[in-house]
Amino acid sequence: MVVRAGLVVLGVLVIAFGAWVLVTSVRPVQIRGLVVWLAAAVILHDAVLSPFVVAVGLLLRRAGRSLRAWVLVVVQAVVVLGTVLALVVLPEIAAKHHGAKNTTVLPFDYTTRLLLVEGVLAVVVVVVLVVGWRTARRRP
Repeated sequence: MVVRAGLVVLGVLVIAFGAWVLVTSVRPVQIRGLVVWLAAAVILHDAVLSPFVVAVGLLLRRAGRSLRAWVLVVVQAVVVLGTVLALVVLPEIAAKHHGAKNTTVLPFDYTTRLLLVEGVLAVVVVVVLVVGWRTARRRP
């Protein structure tokens, strides 16, 4: 009970420190943009990422009766990795599209790189599913 109370107090102190740093180091105009960005991140997570991962998990559970556990783990890990990667890179793509004052801040073609990595992840999923399906057919 004492440890739990101490962790709660520590958490409140860390939040208070973060709020103090935010208020003292960020201009009010930027705080509005930060609030919009945080709200968009929560909405994107709750409306897109979470339902997608749940739907894939449900499909994998149905297929899990005929596939081995390692196949399901790899596919779930790739789905989570791909969605988190997209969530991290999409702001860079948007910033590159809007243009930056300093061209060295966003020097790469993030859209092409994201599509390439997502394509590699899709190939990994297909290979794992094919190997898992073939080995599942052979077991008694």
